[in-house]
Amino acid sequence: MAVVVMAVALPASPALADPATDERPDVPVGTWLAARTQPAVQLTTFTYTATVSVPSNTINQAQIEQLSQQAVEAVTAGKISSDERSIAKWIFQQIAANVDTYVSAATPERTVDAEVGGMCTGWWVTPDGYMVTGAHCVQVGETELSQLFAQQALKKFNEQDAKEIISGLGDLAADEEILKLAQQIYITFNTNNMKLSGLKQSLNVMQSLPGGGVDKTAKAVPAELVSVGESYPGKDFALLKVNGQQNLPTVPLGDDADVRTGDTLYISGFPGLVTNTPFFSLESKLEPALTEGPYNAKRTTQTGVPYIQTQAPSYKGNSGGPVFSKDGKVVGMLIAGTVSEGGEASESESFVLPVGIIKEKLGEKNIKPAQAITTTRYNEALNDFFRHHYSAALPKFREVQALFPNHPYVAKYISDTQQAISAGKDETPKSILVWVLIGAGVLVAIVIALVLVSVLRRRRRRRRRPEPSFAPPSYGAVPPPPWQQLPAGQAQVSPPVQGAYGQGYGAGGNEAAHYGSAPHNGNAPYGSAPHNGNAPYGSAPHNGNAQYGPGQYGHPAPPQGQAPLGDQTRAVRYGQFMPPPDDRNA
Repeated sequence: MAVVVMAVALPASPALADPATDERPDVPVGTWLAARTQPAVQLTTFTYTATVSVPSNTINQAQIEQLSQQAVEAVTAGKISSDERSIAKWIFQQIAANVDTYVSAATPERTVDAEVGGMCTGWWVTPDGYMVTGAHCVQVGETELSQLFAQQALKKFNEQDAKEIISGLGDLAADEEILKLAQQIYITFNTNNMKLSGLKQSLNVMQSLPGGGVDKTAKAVPAELVSVGESYPGKDFALLKVNGQQNLPTVPLGDDADVRTGDTLYISGFPGLVTNTPFFSLESKLEPALTEGPYNAKRTTQTGVPYIQTQAPSYKGNSGGPVFSKDGKVVGMLIAGTVSEGGEASESESFVLPVGIIKEKLGEKNIKPAQAITTTRYNEALNDFFRHHYSAALPKFREVQALFPNHPYVAKYISDTQQAISAGKDETPKSILVWVLIGAGVLVAIVIALVLVSVLRRRRRRRRRPEPSFAPPSYGAVPPPPWQQLPAGQAQVSPPVQGAYGQGYGAGGNEAAHYGSAPHNGNAPYGSAPHNGNAPYGSAPHNGNAQYGPGQYGHPAPPQGQAPLGDQTRAVRYGQFMPPPDDRNA
């Protein structure tokens, strides 16, 4: 079957690349690409309106009689059958082949208001409203425009005129083949004699309303044509501008060298087989479709324009759609595909205008692709979402919604994220800073606790330590110094009683050590003081230095052989004693 190359429009019916750290989550490339790029891919429409005028018509009887005579001669010569159907069919074939000879214009003139147009695909390249699409998506040639209006506006006139010419054929009028031949006569006549007046063109982008998403709230927003190239096979490029826009989602531009033969290409756009069908909802029609296929070869037209041939499927309506590499960068724009004589698309041959040409055309208008924070946050949120880091994704999605309320997909992602969190599916890891803060908090709490315990212990030891006194050693111990020996006849000091937690002497005389038995000679780090040693944290020994100053009651431990200052009489648990006179200097 013969095929012809046609631009894939639907007839009448550097943005900056993401940082290298933005790695793709563990999801299919197509899933990741579709989610990231869909917000920037929009359905576009171009519309022409005009008043269509065609004259009435009349049959040239003299020419028809002459044609009838020729038919009789053809029957006599055996060129056609002698039945009426064969003769009528032959006559209509001759008229259709040379309409102006047999049909003439007449009055009155007939008019009808008509509208024709098409649907294509475009994509935002800057956050303030510049859009890229195909040249044939924004304008059509004069010949093609006349054909579109003829098909749209003249159908009623064509059918009416055909019925009149075959009205005298009797039963033959019901013959489908003859009816089609008669209609073709007037399709040709009315198209050749049609006039257009009041022609107007409009370009629109289908945008969703705030909070509406891709559903029935979408409306057509007027777009201005900034520049346009030549339709296929030329540099099929057009630049649109939608005013009053900010924070629009965009897609990043790559380079021609990003892809080569054998790489997979991904096409995003709006196939007419969906947008034109009555079976799908408007919501379904306004969501772009993603197709993929290998990069087959690089081609060049006779005028030197490069094109990429790919097996990624494309259909009428896909024209102007961005073509992506697996890294999510635009490497071209879908322009054309091969279709059969019957109009069916051939999936193995789509043609892509390379991104180098797109950059060239943008540069001519000094347009620099850019990426708003909307896209940055949205892509970050998507990566978190696909990794099940829902708590991390939610605030980013909300930021996108605040930045661009018209975003067609973010509201759905917010809802899905909240449901996942409520269902306990969140796998967001704690950040290093959080762990550092938690660890620091725990460490501070431990230090504070240790300090409090130390302070409390000191206070408790100080409250329980009695006023220092001097008691005799336990029985069997080393005799006390001479100045502590009692004179004859003095009552002897009773032996010490059993301590609360052990037996021994504390620094305060005949009292038990609070945390254990104190030896006569040794160190008691946390409790009782020995007779001869240092007590670093508590009571002072009889023979030693008090490291921490006066005792609880203001009396430091006396030096060996010297009586304590103050009263010469000391109260002890079992009575009183008087030290002997100090006669060492006598």
